[in-house]
Amino acid sequence: MNSQKHDNHKFRPIDEVVSSYKEELNTALNSLQKKLQHNENIKGEFEKTVRHIESQAQHTERQIKQQFEKLHQFLRDEEEATITALREEEEQKKQMMKEKLEEINTHISALSHTIKDTEEMMRASDVCFLKEFPVSMERVQISSQPDPQTPSGALIHVPRYLGNLPFRVWKKMQDIVQNTPVILDPNTAHPDLVLSDDLTSLRVSDVQPVPDNPERFDCDECVLGSEGFNSGTHCWDVEVKQSSGWRLGVTTASNQRKGGGFFNNGVCSVWYDPYSVWSLVYGWSPGSGFCVEHKLDRVRVNLDYERGTVSFSDPVTNTHLHTFTTSFTHTLFPFFCCSSSLRILSINSQ
Repeated sequence: MNSQKHDNHKFRPIDEVVSSYKEELNTALNSLQKKLQHNENIKGEFEKTVRHIESQAQHTERQIKQQFEKLHQFLRDEEEATITALREEEEQKKQMMKEKLEEINTHISALSHTIKDTEEMMRASDVCFLKEFPVSMERVQISSQPDPQTPSGALIHVPRYLGNLPFRVWKKMQDIVQNTPVILDPNTAHPDLVLSDDLTSLRVSDVQPVPDNPERFDCDECVLGSEGFNSGTHCWDVEVKQSSGWRLGVTTASNQRKGGGFFNNGVCSVWYDPYSVWSLVYGWSPGSGFCVEHKLDRVRVNLDYERGTVSFSDPVTNTHLHTFTTSFTHTLFPFFCCSSSLRILSINSQ
């Protein structure tokens, strides 16, 4: 039966309507199937994230225990060293007093003999008394010399061990504990980057099984510092001598991390790429940062937020490389990018 007009209404055959509706529903069904597959993929990513969270927690807990064990061992060593020093002083002071005791015993013995001899002489006959008097009187006078005294400094120097003990141990701990001005954020690291356990160095490796979370770089092999700066002055040194190519600087938290284009906006950086490998891959150019022409061992980054400056220098030769001057209105994060490995130096090493 063909479509026909009837009372200003248009009628269609049932099979034609069913076919049209099925086609419309099939299109919607295909869309739902794609959505289902997409949601399955998201579910897989969520499950991967859960496993990664568990792995992160376990690894972090092990690191916490190891770090605290080092601190506990340091405190045990300090306790042992302090007690050893105390016991050594105790033995030294006791030995000194032992010698003084021997001296006073000798003195007491001599006095006892003198007293005994003098008392016997006092009971002697007048002739013997007069004969022995000069010698006896001399012995009595000699024995009347000053008695031995307790020597100065004989007691334990208690303040040496207890005075400001926690503070002194804390100060000593500062000399051996590393303090690094920038700590890397592993949640931002490109999958090709492996961070050290102390989060101060990075190296390029095979792709790591990490979640594709929003904070993570997926194109540029970069990682951000964990702390952002929105005021004050900040300085950090980076060892770059092991890397054939690298890029360092600061960026805004909102700068694009997915896909290309990270270096197009919101970045103040210096870079070194002698073989133009990254320039070809990522489109690096002098217009997107300052290109260093010579291989360096270290690079120092100085950020002055209020003055709006980011300065780069070579701390080994004390040579200025470049300074960016602008007006900062957003929180800035240090970023690091390399072809092999980089290391942020501790304040102790600068």
